[in-house]
Amino acid sequence: MVGEDIWRLAGADADVRRRVLADLPDAQRRELAARWTLSAHAGQVGPAGAWRVWLIRAGRGFGKTRAGAEWVYEQARLCGNARIALVGATIDEARGVMVEGPSGVVAVAAPHERVEWRPTRGEVRFASGAVARIYSAAAPESLRGPEHHVAWADELAKWTRPDAWTNLMMGLRLGDLPRAIVTTTPRPTRLMRQVMAMPGVVETRGRTGDNAHLPAAFVAAMAAEYGGTRLGRQELDGELLDDVVGALWPRALIERQRVRDAPALVRVVVGVDPPAGTAGDACGIVAAGQAEDGRGYVIEDASVANASPEGWARAVAACAARVGADRVIAEANQGGAMVASVLRAAEATLPLTLVHASRGKVARAEPVAALYESGRVFHAGAFPALEDELAGLSAGGGYEGPGRSPDRADACVYALTHLMLKPVPKGRVAVV
Repeated sequence: MVGEDIWRLAGADADVRRRVLADLPDAQRRELAARWTLSAHAGQVGPAGAWRVWLIRAGRGFGKTRAGAEWVYEQARLCGNARIALVGATIDEARGVMVEGPSGVVAVAAPHERVEWRPTRGEVRFASGAVARIYSAAAPESLRGPEHHVAWADELAKWTRPDAWTNLMMGLRLGDLPRAIVTTTPRPTRLMRQVMAMPGVVETRGRTGDNAHLPAAFVAAMAAEYGGTRLGRQELDGELLDDVVGALWPRALIERQRVRDAPALVRVVVGVDPPAGTAGDACGIVAAGQAEDGRGYVIEDASVANASPEGWARAVAACAARVGADRVIAEANQGGAMVASVLRAAEATLPLTLVHASRGKVARAEPVAALYESGRVFHAGAFPALEDELAGLSAGGGYEGPGRSPDRADACVYALTHLMLKPVPKGRVAVV
């Protein structure tokens, strides 16, 4: 059984593995039992086919480094004359993570197969005769000449010199099928987008929680601290989060205006952007409140998709009850009488105000975005779906977020406009 067969076996289900192993001689079965590839999770197993670049874009702790080291080690076993490039963001990271680290190529070697690390020469020699050399992406000229069969590029998101990638790819030309593996936590860099768009790239995505070998307490702590935030979505979930040109809500602004909990609120409203039909667009349902100091807080996104009028009306009523809303603010352009009717059918005593959107989405959103910029509105917690829509609205008048329409963002704008940009009705008695 050769290396490629082992990798295919690693991706098979448990029953197939048992049947194949049962037919092998005892010595080979014992040797395979110790192989990491048979205990790897699905995201760490190399894809099939004649790909050129395997991009593992995943959260921290997913097992990217181990996957990279194991794949390189397997390629060295398969090809005794292989010339391999190990490229880190810096030479220290290439040495300390990719070679000497607990998941580096030295650590993953089988006990009976000698792997020699020669730090003064910056090279690893495998028992097969294959040789791997370390390079720094910060020194791209060092890659302008060497030729390789195999390459491993680690933490591409940290590379500051795109020409390092260009030189690496130009030198990846030995053998019948030269290949590279890229292991990285994503960041929206130009080089990251360039590699993702290359022909011959296959991508594996994953989250921190996909690695069953991580301590459950660590995964839970990370989720509790960073779950849903921009940092968590990038570093734990492996998402590539980018800003559209001229975004009204840059992601850094949303992150700046995030708090863990809202203070005591003196007014609470639920904004509603009803769908035009029963399929496609969601019903945006967002609750927001105002504190005594006049600052606003988004406290819940209760939006629902593909719901009947009765279904989304019940979701509105339930949200209003949960947050103790003083009022529901619903957009009435898509049939005001129907909106009022279904909402009151769900809850007869629902305090309801219908608003007509006479301006476009961006024109309505701009004054609310200005409230965020001036530090007057906060998100009490994380609302990923809502925040993706807010980040997709641009000052140029377009929408480049998920879905056909920013339904959650519209609901948020309605709620905050009523709370923060409309005068409180005269005659209101404040309880002190």
